[in-house]
Amino acid sequence: LGWRDLRAAAGVSLAYGSGIVVLSAAITAIGWRFGNGWMVLVLLSAFIFVAPLLAIGLYAISVQLARGERPTLARCRHEARRRIGDQLVYSLILMVICLVWVRAGSGVQIFYPESGQPTRAELLTFFAIGSAVGSLFALVAFAASAFSLPMLLDRRTDGVTAVVTSINAVLRNKPAMVVWAAIILACLVAGIATAFLAFWVLVPLLGYATWHAYRETIDAAAWPEIGDS
Repeated sequence: LGWRDLRAAAGVSLAYGSGIVVLSAAITAIGWRFGNGWMVLVLLSAFIFVAPLLAIGLYAISVQLARGERPTLARCRHEARRRIGDQLVYSLILMVICLVWVRAGSGVQIFYPESGQPTRAELLTFFAIGSAVGSLFALVAFAASAFSLPMLLDRRTDGVTAVVTSINAVLRNKPAMVVWAAIILACLVAGIATAFLAFWVLVPLLGYATWHAYRETIDAAAWPEIGDS
């Protein structure tokens, strides 16, 4: 279904994807300019926490296609602005998760080898601990964002309800969500390996697939739909 939407709105999708490529490159350039490779890694890791917000315009494109409309970026902005308040609440939740993750990342430094020339085994242990801590926070962010933003765009509900609904849906569909998380991770690796160029196509594809996953997973009948007004 994601591929179908991508083909149906190829022009606006690739325009959206090009913006993500430019933004990713800009973040990397800032990291190199004012820090080093570690700063780039930190910025890109934090970018993962806010990336779901950037996909809300893609959900709007899927909505327009479902209505039989011709998708435009102007309509995407209109759809996104209608729920800006709830998006800010969602952003606040993710920001708290990100700040706690950064703090936890600083604490992981106590495991860094004290010797000036650490062995490979010592470095692997350090990176394993750091990856485990980062993965924990990434899973929390993943569960909170898997279906919440599509729900905010589709239904008249609040940010907290959408996040709780998303987490509940993830917990009730663990096998499928493990596969979905693995697909997202594979796309992320592909994007980085291609100097972000793969994001040109992969980000729109993931955005459309997320919208259809929400529609097939969440029973949101208890909340009224958002109309055109």
